[in-house]
Amino acid sequence: MEIAAIHEIYKNHPSVSTDTRNSPKGAIFFALKGENFNGNLFAEKALAQGCAYAVVDEWESGEPSDKRIIVVENVLATLQKLANFHRKTFKIPVIGITGTNGKTTTKELVSAILSKEFNVAYTQGNLNNHIGVPLTLLSINASHDIAVVEMGANHRGEIEALCEIAEPTIGLITNVGKAHIEGFGSFENVVKTKGELYDFIRKNGGKVFVNKDNSLLLALSEEMDRLLYGKSDSELFASGHITSENPFLEFEWCFFENSYRVKTHLVGEYNLDNALAAIAIGKYFGVKADYISATLEEYLPKNNRSQYEKTDKNELIIDAYNANPTSMRAALEHFVKIQTPLSKAVILGDMKELGCISHDEHQAILDFVLTQGFDKVYLVGTVFSSLTNEVATYATVESLGEELKKNPLTAHLVLLKGSHSVGLEKSLPLL
Repeated sequence: MEIAAIHEIYKNHPSVSTDTRNSPKGAIFFALKGENFNGNLFAEKALAQGCAYAVVDEWESGEPSDKRIIVVENVLATLQKLANFHRKTFKIPVIGITGTNGKTTTKELVSAILSKEFNVAYTQGNLNNHIGVPLTLLSINASHDIAVVEMGANHRGEIEALCEIAEPTIGLITNVGKAHIEGFGSFENVVKTKGELYDFIRKNGGKVFVNKDNSLLLALSEEMDRLLYGKSDSELFASGHITSENPFLEFEWCFFENSYRVKTHLVGEYNLDNALAAIAIGKYFGVKADYISATLEEYLPKNNRSQYEKTDKNELIIDAYNANPTSMRAALEHFVKIQTPLSKAVILGDMKELGCISHDEHQAILDFVLTQGFDKVYLVGTVFSSLTNEVATYATVESLGEELKKNPLTAHLVLLKGSHSVGLEKSLPLL
């Protein structure tokens, strides 16, 4: 069946499911396959649960007797082509956001600010890959004014592929750091892949928002139609400076002759760049300055990203959704500067997918930690555990949990930072 014909079906059933555990009635079920699952085996179950159609790429023989089953060559490719076909039916701005660190927080801030004046379709959670981007595009309907699409990558060429699906008209790269080196092969390949967003917009026309303080991004975006934002420079399209970060980020930014003081719920000075990017995009689309400031103050971080929590035992800074050398160092440097009467403790988890640079990057973090005089240091994961016997190490978060049960940690300001797969959030009930 041609994509145009599938899109006609989609127009009558504008809801997509890839999981029978979350299949709204009337949805189209796409039977995706992975290393450990085969959605084709659940197509009939999806229909029985109320899905209107099921798209499959495995069928025993002949045409299915059930006309609600659509057989294609490749379900994932069909989902992506359908998303691109659907995206082409809209003329609204599509903002593509990528970067090593901060892209999800920036996407959330941009979407929240734009939502003050517009109806915005945007990436839910961090569904930013070859499946999540199509799902975001297929959430766009005639009521939407703008789409904000987060794009993630851990291998070469992935941003280019996502751009071909989403066709962004506006681009933002938050930064480029050492992450997923195992998949990319080198930092140079990380730069090239993230830069594919600029490449697409340069080739197809559009605008980019660039952090002037980032010399790499400034160089990559030369001669493009760009708007610059950054710190403490009134000549920029958007600019601001930190007024406090103990522990919450407070800053001041200017809108023409007026200045605005913002007190956020975000922890970490590195979030100023994310906030200024969102301010710049909001300003470009004409959102009132008061609305921008109010939104930044109202925004509550979630999903263990730059969160502060006070428990009966401790005060916690939870930044345990992801970690790489750049974000780990930034989190630690901010933590060192926080003024508090409490003793400080760090719980750090391994940084995953660093490939050949893993040992050296973990060692560099450890060397920094050992110079800071923290009262308590807990390292979790096989890489950190292999490096030292100077501080407490635990192969798993479960073994850390046993330690915290035997010797509870109290009256500390605690930083939790590590890759999501380490599962540091499992220790939160003990803190």
